[in-house]
Amino acid sequence: MNPDQTRHVPVMLQRCLDLLAPALEQPGVAEPVVVDCTLGLGGHSEALLTRFPSARLIGLDRDKEALRLSGERLAPYGERATLVHAVYDELPDVLARLGIPRVQGILFDLGVSSMQLDEADRGFAYAQDAPLDMRMDQSTGMSAAEVLNTYPAGELVRILRSYGEEKQAKRIVSAIVREREKEPFTNSARLVELIRDALPQAAKRTGGNPAKRTFQALRIEVNGELSVLERAIPAAVAALAVGGRIAVLSYHSLEDRLVKQVFAAGAANTAPPGLPVVPERYQPRLKLLTRGAELPTEEEVAQNRRAAPARLRGAQRIREEAE
Repeated sequence: MNPDQTRHVPVMLQRCLDLLAPALEQPGVAEPVVVDCTLGLGGHSEALLTRFPSARLIGLDRDKEALRLSGERLAPYGERATLVHAVYDELPDVLARLGIPRVQGILFDLGVSSMQLDEADRGFAYAQDAPLDMRMDQSTGMSAAEVLNTYPAGELVRILRSYGEEKQAKRIVSAIVREREKEPFTNSARLVELIRDALPQAAKRTGGNPAKRTFQALRIEVNGELSVLERAIPAAVAALAVGGRIAVLSYHSLEDRLVKQVFAAGAANTAPPGLPVVPERYQPRLKLLTRGAELPTEEEVAQNRRAAPARLRGAQRIREEAE
């Protein structure tokens, strides 16, 4: 295994496998299909193929380099693994093209992949200087530098507040606008320095690197992550066969809230109040498999610091859509 793969430790791996296991080991399903919607370096996928030897895996990623590396890793599994260059909200199209009507398991690991954080020239990490790119698929869309250099100040403030939950958004954006008039932004170190200088002392003393929230906000904007996720989670639930299960790992409150809302809506009884018997069409489609969001263990966080913010939610499809 090459160093790219050994440095990647899949988050909450055992718990994800255990959550999906009843759906992938159902009697009567000869070849269960499991979709890894966020393939990355293939750590979760490799474990799924190993633990469930009758399963077929569909792996999606928008990052061509991730697909290449995970393709090498999963090559020993041959035709059991089908890897597709796609964003995860394209899941219905991918399944339609492959002629797969429903699947038994779906996994989302919404964190930035270790490879993207560790590749210095991608600009995801604030700890090292790099071009401000942040695109997960570098063949399309605007880079983080273009966002910083061209968005109106009000829009930048909205992004930092909404996606980064940055209380000092106005201060940071004022500094960005002032600096970009002198010279456009190209690299991450200049942005990190500007944020440090813009923040009051008290704000620098809490919550790790002061640039963390701004970088998160830019990454979400550049990749359209929340709007993609808003489409992807309901589409994934719709793709599950009855008895199928979905597990979602999210890494910040915005993602987790969105997943929680979709799962809660699916698990709710939608009947008008006062009906003596609830008709089938109003009964829940989903059963929640986790009480709230599950957290990684202290041991896991000690071994893999990137697991620290993870939140895991699971649900099971218990009936078809109402006609």
